[in-house]
Amino acid sequence: MVFPMEGLPTRVRIHEVGPRDGLQNESAIVPVEVKAEFIRRLAAAGLSTVEATSFVHPKWVPQLADAEELYPRLAELEGVRLPVLVPNARGLERASALGAREVAVFASATESFAKANLNRTVDGALEMFEPVVARAKSAGLRVRGYLSMCFGDPWEGPVPVDQVVRVCRALAGMGCDELSLGDTIGVATPGHVHALLTALGTAGLPASGVPADSAPPGGPTLAVHFHDTYGQALSNTLAALQHGVATVDASAGGLGGCPYARSATGNLATEDLVWMLHGLGIETGVDLARLSATSTWMAQQLGRPSPSRTVRALAGPAASSTSPSSAESRNAPDSPARKEQ
Repeated sequence: MVFPMEGLPTRVRIHEVGPRDGLQNESAIVPVEVKAEFIRRLAAAGLSTVEATSFVHPKWVPQLADAEELYPRLAELEGVRLPVLVPNARGLERASALGAREVAVFASATESFAKANLNRTVDGALEMFEPVVARAKSAGLRVRGYLSMCFGDPWEGPVPVDQVVRVCRALAGMGCDELSLGDTIGVATPGHVHALLTALGTAGLPASGVPADSAPPGGPTLAVHFHDTYGQALSNTLAALQHGVATVDASAGGLGGCPYARSATGNLATEDLVWMLHGLGIETGVDLARLSATSTWMAQQLGRPSPSRTVRALAGPAASSTSPSSAESRNAPDSPARKEQ
């Protein structure tokens, strides 16, 4: 049943991060054909933005070392945005050579995580990203700026709001089209989300109330990226919606974490997010049943059940199966293009 609440966006764009942020944390290497099929099924379920991979050096994230092989397999997905992560100028070159039109850089609000993730200071990382963003923008690419540790840091504890605002303003000043505020270790609460978004609005970075693909020209739009370590991801998302945020990151089946922050557990599950949004009467364009079937299929490829409560509720016993079945194969949603041979 649908029970709308006043003051919320009418439409939310889900920025699906499962194929990148989800699979980068897997201990085993997922075959490239499985990754490509995963992305096709997500697109078929109605997700219009699917973050495909990362062009980071394979030494640091071996799970995504197949980026050059994966990206060309997605060329037939017309109308689907396929952003990729680029850590530096070399990553941008690799992505651009394959025709990527949307890229993301990833900064940190804290010195400890900047050192662990980028081997730089916060300001040193920003200096590295500035020419990358400038080059991407000059080539007509859309640029997203990820900001990690916006609420808490495993080494430094709670992160001061003004510290986060400073880095957001720096990313905005570079020309980022969108800023994704990350609760990397899942410690945020709704009041903290309210405080940060209020401070950003005061600093000239308000939420627009519409998804990034509909926002008028101007400053960057805001997105949120919550992890569910303490079960707060949905309540934090609702707090962000009440502030006008209309782009929400999520991961199909709740896949993911962060290889450089051991206390970072899974991302907000896309199915859990869609269930809440549809219950509020908010448009997403996502077919929840089809998405749940996709996450059930992916969980079977990984050999473990999906952590998403909504997937478990909708899929029933199939959600607990750890091996593909012929019945599941027959009933799986068709891809928007040919299967891998």
